[in-house]
Amino acid sequence: MTGRRPIRSTHPGGLRGRSRATRTGVLSAGALVACASLAVGCGVVPGATGGSGDDDPITVMTWAPQDTGATNKPGMPALAQAYARWVNSQGGLGGRKLNVLTCNDHNDSVAAAKCARRAVKENAVAVVGSYSQYADSFFPVLEGARIPYIGGYGLTNTEFTSPLSYPVNGGQPALLAGLGSALADSCGPVTLVRPDTIAGDQLPVLLDSGLSSGGHERAHDQRAAEDATSYDDQSGRALAREGTGPGGPGCVVPVLGDRTGTFMDSFRRASEDHPDVRTATVLGSVDQTTINASGGASGPYEGAYVTGWYPSVGDPAWDGLKKLIKEQAFGNNDVDAADAGVQTTWIAYTVLKEVVESLGDGEVSADTVRRALDGGLEVGTGGLTPDLRWTFADKLASVGFPRLVNADVTLQVVRDGRLVSARQGTVDTTRTLQNADVA
Repeated sequence: MTGRRPIRSTHPGGLRGRSRATRTGVLSAGALVACASLAVGCGVVPGATGGSGDDDPITVMTWAPQDTGATNKPGMPALAQAYARWVNSQGGLGGRKLNVLTCNDHNDSVAAAKCARRAVKENAVAVVGSYSQYADSFFPVLEGARIPYIGGYGLTNTEFTSPLSYPVNGGQPALLAGLGSALADSCGPVTLVRPDTIAGDQLPVLLDSGLSSGGHERAHDQRAAEDATSYDDQSGRALAREGTGPGGPGCVVPVLGDRTGTFMDSFRRASEDHPDVRTATVLGSVDQTTINASGGASGPYEGAYVTGWYPSVGDPAWDGLKKLIKEQAFGNNDVDAADAGVQTTWIAYTVLKEVVESLGDGEVSADTVRRALDGGLEVGTGGLTPDLRWTFADKLASVGFPRLVNADVTLQVVRDGRLVSARQGTVDTTRTLQNADVA
């Protein structure tokens, strides 16, 4: 059978000047267990693979780097496994058991390709809620097998161009464009400290798009090793530049993933003679734990703007995620409801659930999942994002981001050592990105 049930979605929300609805999204989650270990370090919730028949289990994969010297996102595969435990205890997705494979991409291009090849070998119907900066390694493998990539972290431009990608957020483009817009009116010279990597090379033009929209000069692009144990030299160079331009105190913007905290340790020492210099960054490079570790209200983040994709963790729209964590991941410190990777994985699996339900009693395979997504299915996420629908004729196709369908960002600020909302609702960065020089 191939019949599909239509899914009713909430009205789109989250545009400038309007707060998103806070209807809690439909919960899901499921069954973990043993880790079927490969050379790339993969795990699986046991059961048959693939999804060819009406009653066959549904196999998906979630990957992310773990135990590396750079950025790690162990909470993403851990949340995926917790989701599987929960959803299987409730009867599965559309009556089918959910199998979750996990894989460690090791922040390595070869390992990322191995993860993708395993997804193909195991007949995964989708890769869901994953993180990797090596799109050039894994996307060709997925595209060759026509396996959809749902809810990637948004780290690379390829996630917003590939016809097999279905992002749930605006990735680094939206975060940096929104941050640049926020800093344009309040900062003198701006210095971006970012990884000296291919993914890092894409960041300066995005921050500059926001700064330019506010009439600000471009940021100084300062590269740094993504796995350094100290950033004394980079901090000193950034501070030396802040006294050279007009427009008041400067701003330093570190976007170094997990190493942002390491940078801030160096920066705090170096900035003692520069008390007016402010910092700003994006969620994923900082969270409340990072702020606490750097000194809270007396630390260098105080007063910093931070852009994110979703409502603050205190929003009732996250109640479903928090309930899942309490029931299925209690005691696992990797699974933090405030972590942007965990949040993205939760939303990605919400998308998967609605796709499977839209297929009714029909076959669930990579082909049918992709057709449902390409066929105009609109997915509601309980107010965590605008309703999502993927086309190749969206507003940002003209600047090379045809799959970027959610350009909303939230603006937060560190006040009295706490990360709180800086303004109500969300900011739509579509127009800013339309003017970005991303060629």
